[in-house]
Amino acid sequence: MAFALVTPASQGIGLALTRHLLATLSLPVIATARHDLPSVRNRILSHLPSDRAPNAPSLLDLVECDLESEASIASLASHIKSKYISSNSKDAHLRLGFCIPGVLFPERSPDKIDYDSALHTLRLNLLAPLLLAKHLTPFLPRKSTNLDVIEGLNPHPTSVLAFMSARVGSISDNRAGGWYSYRSSKAGLNQLVKTLDIHLKTRAGDKAICVGLHPGTVRTELSREFWETVPKDKLFEKDFSAERLLEVVKGIKVEAGRGKCWDWKGEEVMP
Repeated sequence: MAFALVTPASQGIGLALTRHLLATLSLPVIATARHDLPSVRNRILSHLPSDRAPNAPSLLDLVECDLESEASIASLASHIKSKYISSNSKDAHLRLGFCIPGVLFPERSPDKIDYDSALHTLRLNLLAPLLLAKHLTPFLPRKSTNLDVIEGLNPHPTSVLAFMSARVGSISDNRAGGWYSYRSSKAGLNQLVKTLDIHLKTRAGDKAICVGLHPGTVRTELSREFWETVPKDKLFEKDFSAERLLEVVKGIKVEAGRGKCWDWKGEEVMP
C-alpha cells in the first residue's frame, strides 16, 4: 500500500494540500495537527468536490503530533508503522510526503534578534524537519520495493519527500539582507534536503528523492504582516499554492530534480 503525508495540516498551505490530495488522488492521506483534531478534520473535509466527498473521510487519517517534540514525532512514526507497514506487504511505502512546519520573525537588523524567538524559529523550521527526516525515512521505498504507477502522480513511479523551504534561504539570491533567523533556518533546511537526498540515492536509487519547495508568498498567518506590501499578482491563495506545489512535485525529473529546491513555477531556486 502506498500512502501520502502532510504535516502539519491544521491550517494554511498544509490544510489546502491535504484537501487537494483527497480531491485528486485515491491514496490514504495521513495529516497531522497539534490539537483540536475534530475541528481540523471538519475543515479539511469541507468544500471537497461532491464526487470525492463520500470517500474522503475513509482516506483521511488525522493524527495528533507536536512537531517541536521528538517523542510526538516518534509516536506519529509508530502509528504509521503499525497501520500502514507492519500488516501490509513489503512494498508498502510513503509515496508523497509534505513536511511544512514554519514560523517567521522578520528581524530587519541584528539588534532585533531575540534569543527565544530565534530558537523557536530554528526548532520549528530546521530541527523539526531534521527529526521528520529521521523518523520518516524508513517508510520510503528501497531499491527492491515494487512501485506502481499512481494516477495523478508522476508517471515515473518515485516517492517524493518534500520540505517547505523559501527563496530567502538561498545564499546566492540574498540581496536584501534581514530576516536573520528565518534565512538561516531555510538555508539549513536546503542543506538537509541535499544531504538526505544523497542518502536516498544510495538507499533507494531512483525510487525515492528529497526536494525543497518554495511556494511564493501565500496568504497565510505566517505572511500576514506583508500582505499589504506584496503585489496582488504575487500574493497567492492557499488553494492555488497547494495545486501548484503538487504540479511541481509531479513534474520533477528524478536525476535532474532531486536534492534541489523548486519554486511554485517549477523553476530551481539556486543555493
